[in-house]
Amino acid sequence: MTTLASGLDPAGPEYRDRREAMLAKLAELDAEHAKAIAGGGEKYIARHRARGKLLARERIELLLDPDTPFLELSPLAGWGSDYAVGASVVTGIGVVEGVECLVTANDPTVRGGASNPWTLKKILRANEIAHANRLPCISLVESGGADLPSQKEIFIPGGALFKDITRLSADGVPTVAVVFGNSTAGGAYVPGMSDHVIMVKERAKVFLGGPPLVKMATGEDAEDEALGGAEMHARVSGLADHLAVDELDALRQARRVVARFNWRKAEAGSEFFEPPVFDEDELLGIVPGDLKVPFDPREVIARVVDGSDFDEFKPLYGTSLVTGWARVYGYPVGVLANAQGVLFSAESQKAAQFIQLANRLDTPLIFLHNTTGYMVGQEYEQGGIIKHGAMMINAVSNSRVPHLSVLMGASYGAGHYGMCGRAYDPRFLFAWPSAKSAVMGPQQLAGVLSIVARASAAAKGQPYDDEADAALRAVVERQIESESLAAFLSGRLYDDGVIDPRDTRTVLGLCLSAVHTAPVEGARGGFGVFRM
Repeated sequence: MTTLASGLDPAGPEYRDRREAMLAKLAELDAEHAKAIAGGGEKYIARHRARGKLLARERIELLLDPDTPFLELSPLAGWGSDYAVGASVVTGIGVVEGVECLVTANDPTVRGGASNPWTLKKILRANEIAHANRLPCISLVESGGADLPSQKEIFIPGGALFKDITRLSADGVPTVAVVFGNSTAGGAYVPGMSDHVIMVKERAKVFLGGPPLVKMATGEDAEDEALGGAEMHARVSGLADHLAVDELDALRQARRVVARFNWRKAEAGSEFFEPPVFDEDELLGIVPGDLKVPFDPREVIARVVDGSDFDEFKPLYGTSLVTGWARVYGYPVGVLANAQGVLFSAESQKAAQFIQLANRLDTPLIFLHNTTGYMVGQEYEQGGIIKHGAMMINAVSNSRVPHLSVLMGASYGAGHYGMCGRAYDPRFLFAWPSAKSAVMGPQQLAGVLSIVARASAAAKGQPYDDEADAALRAVVERQIESESLAAFLSGRLYDDGVIDPRDTRTVLGLCLSAVHTAPVEGARGGFGVFRM
């Protein structure tokens, strides 16, 4: 075995400082996650419970197999916006009757579970994950439909939600809707387009138009139950396949439906694997508080991969990018990890070759980000950094094996693209609390604007106000710094969640298990033209 060594000193002051800084960031993150868990707050939770109903996360817990993990996705959706953190819906991957499923649960304590723009984005991302990985979908439905004041941002793109359900079904991926309460207007199409529908007696209400709308549109007086009650849909319309007596019975029936899927993973992981040699707790003290200070990503790899066993590829070439082969929970992976931040021509060519090899070997790729981007300057431009960077981005774009990305530190500029950022369709992308991502660093961006403004003033023969320039640079730096933070980016669904570094191996293992529900096959050719 090629077991990695470690130069980390957990007793040293540098390690302690980094650990304390990371723990402080995690405390801030926990406070934001608590807001999502709190839903609509004590008042609306109490009202919901007084109606004899379970909370969204309680429904999920009872649906899943006992003592199995739930990988929650996008828990900070909507952070920093006018809407509640979490976007009034819970999404994630869990195991039901031994089958990995994508679960979506409306949170009716937040504005009745109504969908706002971030709710829509969060569910669409969940559907994207389900489709790419062939994960059966279970929707735990209780929603008043669209949040009407924000309809202009929901109506047009919202149609994709129903398209996704039908495409999953057409591709042979089962879909289940369990209706606990209201599912009105466009929301009625969630059960309407699902393969299997369970409704709770005297609780579920599914109709395109409720009694007030029916009265306005047709003049007809209609009662809830006759118009869209669960028993009516089970006995008359046929929309309900199963009628449950209460919520617990609905969840029991959902589990039985999944048990009858006869669902098989494309590939199961090995039951035999060694844990890392080094303690995962030490991941807290690796990333510096100042992201300009480099760190060795092998220290991360050694605490994530099976047995800390890592076969490095081209270790003496393009040394600011570490590439190599390993296993995580028995699944083979290729790893690309930034070492010194900057990507040069050699690193770009090395990455392109490695990505091609992974595709030949049908091996998923893990990208560990800490890059300030591709190197700039006259020497590097003349040396072909554009075409070599383009080669790496070309390889990432046309690779067909699953990609998993983790932002550990910086992820700036086109380096974010080359390392498979959000726009390059990684199957999953998570961030550590230390991560930052933007076009470039705050100081660099503010400095560029200053240089451009100074040059413009000189060209016009005008004096330049240095004091105003300094003030502007400070404002820009603060803005870019705030917009680069992990919580800000996660709130806009540019990742699938901000995770505790100590959970990295577990999260990657859950993701690798999910991606192997579908066949893992690499590209055989099919790459664009590489400029040599």
